[in-house]
Amino acid sequence: MRVLAFNGSPRKKWNTATLLEKALEGAASQGAETGLFHLYDLAFKGCGSCFACKMKGGMSYGKCAVVDDLSPLLQAVERADALVLGSPIYFGTASGAMRSFMERLLFPYLAYTDPYRSLFPRKIPTAFIYTMNAGPDRFEKLASQHVAVNAMFMQMTFGSSESLLCFDTCQFEDYSKVMADRFDPVKKAERRRDVFPEDCRKAFEMGARLVHP
Repeated sequence: MRVLAFNGSPRKKWNTATLLEKALEGAASQGAETGLFHLYDLAFKGCGSCFACKMKGGMSYGKCAVVDDLSPLLQAVERADALVLGSPIYFGTASGAMRSFMERLLFPYLAYTDPYRSLFPRKIPTAFIYTMNAGPDRFEKLASQHVAVNAMFMQMTFGSSESLLCFDTCQFEDYSKVMADRFDPVKKAERRRDVFPEDCRKAFEMGARLVHP
């Protein structure tokens, strides 16, 4: 079994990336092969609305026709047995890189039939990890609908999806170096010390469930 993770954060060694690594550790603990891809390392764009993936009898029907750095990853998804996406919440949504990735990942599999159906050849489990500076109350106001819509499309395409929400994250190692007066650096440090390890545990368990639901 092969589990692939996609990091939609520009940071490779902080909250989102750490949780994705923990999820892959959980999958590996159950015998899975794993791979982690950092989207900000790649040169690609979102869907260009060429509709080659919708052309009847076309060579790219059900597949993204664009050739760029994302193409090998989309091909790897075809062979994957489970997927984990991870992104920070920026302005109430996933990062720009993650949004572009999702357009290219999901749209080619969306068959324009009535009702809609997925062209992905089988059912696989998927998961989405979100990190955010906001707490639960602000999340409900700004981003909860976005998370629900993402889960709906992931489930529609691949068969199932679950989400892990990591709130009130510590954004900076040293708050004294940045203009962020509205945040209490002591409380942020305490939360990273006391709560983030629990988020890591949940991510590990999530990864294990992807292998053995």
